[in-house]
Amino acid sequence: MFEFRDLFQWDRFITPTIIKTFYWLVMVLMILFGISGMFSGLAAMAVSPFGGFILVLSSLAGTIVGIIFSRIAAEFILIVFRINEHLGAIRDQGHIQGH
Repeated sequence: MFEFRDLFQWDRFITPTIIKTFYWLVMVLMILFGISGMFSGLAAMAVSPFGGFILVLSSLAGTIVGIIFSRIAAEFILIVFRINEHLGAIRDQGHIQGH
């Protein structure tokens, strides 16, 4: 976990520790938007049954796709930071072997 003083120092990245929180927040928002879209689709079924059904299906599909893409984005960010850590370790090994 990060400390408050880590916000003002650039020795350590805080993004890897908070990216999971942002992922869960995005996931909850996607589920809420999906539920909202489904209720809108159910309400639209009173006017146009086919249009409401399409809205319900598109809300469900959009929720699933949104959750998958948010996971991919979170993993990509974590991979970038992990690559940075590994490159730093390789650089440090080169300095130790070079001296």
